[in-house]
Amino acid sequence: MSAAIVDFLFAPFAEFAFMRRALVACFALSLSGGPIGVVLMLRRMSLFGEAMSHAILPGAAVGFLVAGFSLPAISVGGIVAGLIVALAAGAATRATDQREDASFAAFYLIALALGVTLISTRGSAVDVMH
Repeated sequence: MSAAIVDFLFAPFAEFAFMRRALVACFALSLSGGPIGVVLMLRRMSLFGEAMSHAILPGAAVGFLVAGFSLPAISVGGIVAGLIVALAAGAATRATDQREDASFAAFYLIALALGVTLISTRGSAVDVMH
């Protein structure tokens, strides 16, 4: 590799602290998300990972509306919203003849729509999606 390519690839990480933190975060996500994804794929539950990632949006939106850019408030709101969606989908599966993946799909779409509605109607001029 030439020196210019090495500088182009590695200089931002040597120069900027936020790039080093981002690199560490990416490694942590790849190490933790990979095994979970494999287990979900092997158990034919790949929809659940996507459903839960979208189901936390209304909780994150409520956390943002209550406390602003407070990471603990947004995290707690997302966890609570994810638990509510999981429990509601499980209850719907037990109460009806509907399959579990169909219940999750229905409830995560409802939660996603609720989160988008909360952000668009009650949000501020700050773009929360970034």
